[in-house]
Amino acid sequence: MTEQETGERAAKRTGGLEACQRCGREQGLVGKYDIWLCRQCFREVARGMGFRKYS
Repeated sequence: MTEQETGERAAKRTGGLEACQRCGREQGLVGKYDIWLCRQCFREVARGMGFRKYS
């Protein structure tokens, strides 16, 4: 099988091989700044990490 058949190259490029550090979910990852949390977990812990919400 080639990379094109398996889609492995696209997964590497888009971060599809990573998983959330808290819950293990593979979809909806926040990979910026190497956080690697899914968006739901990120919302729960963002304030404690020093992020602020602007309206």
